[in-house]
Amino acid sequence: MDPVIAPRPHVPIASDSIPRPEHPRPRLRRERWLNLNGPWDFAIDGPESVHERQSGGTFPETILVPFPPESPASGIGRRGFMTSVWYRRRVQVPADWIGVVPTLRIGAADYHTRVFVDGALAHEHWGGSTRIDVDLRPFVAPGESVEVVLHCQDDVRTGMQPGGKQSSRPESYECFYTRVTGVWQTIWLEGVPEGGLEDLQVQASAATRTAVVTARLLPWPEARSLRLRLRDGDTEIAFVEGPAANGLPLVLRAPQARPWSVSDPALYDLDVEVLDAGGRTLDRVTSYTGFRDVEVRGNRVLLNGEPVNQRLVLDQGYWPDTLWTAPSDDALRRDIELAQELGFNGARLHQKVFEPGYHHWADRLGYLTWAEFPSWGLDITSPEAARNALAEWGVVVRELRHHPSIVAWTPFNETDRQAADDPQHHRTLRDVVALTRSLDPSRPVNDASGWFHVETDLWTVHHYTQDPAELERLLEPYPDVVRKAPEVEAAYAGQPLIVDEFGGIKWVPEGESEREDDWGYGEDPRTEDEFLERLEGLIDAVRAYPHVAGFCYTQLTDVEQERNGLLGADRSAKFDKERLRALLEREQS
Repeated sequence: MDPVIAPRPHVPIASDSIPRPEHPRPRLRRERWLNLNGPWDFAIDGPESVHERQSGGTFPETILVPFPPESPASGIGRRGFMTSVWYRRRVQVPADWIGVVPTLRIGAADYHTRVFVDGALAHEHWGGSTRIDVDLRPFVAPGESVEVVLHCQDDVRTGMQPGGKQSSRPESYECFYTRVTGVWQTIWLEGVPEGGLEDLQVQASAATRTAVVTARLLPWPEARSLRLRLRDGDTEIAFVEGPAANGLPLVLRAPQARPWSVSDPALYDLDVEVLDAGGRTLDRVTSYTGFRDVEVRGNRVLLNGEPVNQRLVLDQGYWPDTLWTAPSDDALRRDIELAQELGFNGARLHQKVFEPGYHHWADRLGYLTWAEFPSWGLDITSPEAARNALAEWGVVVRELRHHPSIVAWTPFNETDRQAADDPQHHRTLRDVVALTRSLDPSRPVNDASGWFHVETDLWTVHHYTQDPAELERLLEPYPDVVRKAPEVEAAYAGQPLIVDEFGGIKWVPEGESEREDDWGYGEDPRTEDEFLERLEGLIDAVRAYPHVAGFCYTQLTDVEQERNGLLGADRSAKFDKERLRALLEREQS
């Protein structure tokens, strides 16, 4: 029997408030939507059979969605393995939702989710980081209610599913943290008009000042048109109307649009209408876009045609009381602002697909990001694991490619050292790079961060030496860059060299309790001044050579027992921010 770790104290949330009340999909907003966060009936699998539970059975507990059951905020707070969990709630479709498709949406649930409606299987989904959409038309009419039951199965120990930093032991340890089971993003009901918009992709270029808009639409028996307006506040700066067909692009030309950049994150609102043959509006959504271009030229990454100095920080996206789920939309925004206050201009979003709201704030605040997949836990030599990863990663790229703040894709991280010469390992990395490029040729792909490269646009390395002189020696022999397995990995071909993990210095501020399992890299500094001197030396070592195109420091915050953040797990300051900012923003030598 799987061990169960005692629950942590519940963090109360006011019963009259809905957790995470903001719109969960900022890039595609409709007026008709209902937030279904809040109390749901909950059960961890016991003696009841699936048949009994899907249409009845016992749900002895109450969970606060969208917080995962391992989190104190959920009201469950259980840290042991929960390989099978259930959720139940009655959902009513508003009476005035006539002529719309009532769609149940689950932002993300880890890992294999089945959705039952009034006892019938309505949908099945694999993937812990991608949205689940369920058409409720076969089950309910406007004004009626149905019983929705969710069944989530999740076991990171199988090697067949991505887990990221979720621990495969009962407890968290070193750089592996508390697991996230089941629902961990907002659940909502959305009224999608019949014949309306199913999805929208926008590719906006700063070089051409054009935005190419491609729609995917629900079926409709007649011809339709698409009307697009691009606005800067209340001022219309571009307009186009044309045929509405799946995959047919329409082009908005906005010569006066400002490029999106770190110093000027210019965004423009996009109003989208789907019209029937008579000109009647079938659907109306609001989106936005930013005009910018990312390219690799030689050993440099360019943003809008100019080299960009990427001062990134590793962000794990964990919170003490809510784990993978941010406690609020404000918390997502504040993490970015805190990193900017420290002197970073972006983040590598590590071993997790971050919530849509995070990318929305990165777009608005001018924050560069590398989007990553939670690839740890996958058996890289298994064709089944590869299939699971490729299928889910493709959905991630399609959903996130809209965001101007994302400047690189990282599908894998530190693939298994033991699998470096396995043919399946090489095939999987080649396949994931080909898939990513086919879905989004506009950004560089970092095939497997830090260790074994097979085919990559960025040459990334991880060095956790705590000796600045040694780090400088490791980075000096350009173009004979350090390679982890030169006998089996690709030859370096002059790509931008980025140290996308280094540092990781542990520091527990004076007055805070230190636990036996607290962890960081290397020997602990004895004083705060010693910490800052080491940090300065490591940053100077990374900046010592012009062939190093950027860096990513480990890490932004402490996470559980990993105490090497520049901020505490509660986002409290551990060091003088101005001193850190001065170190990070110094010009490269």
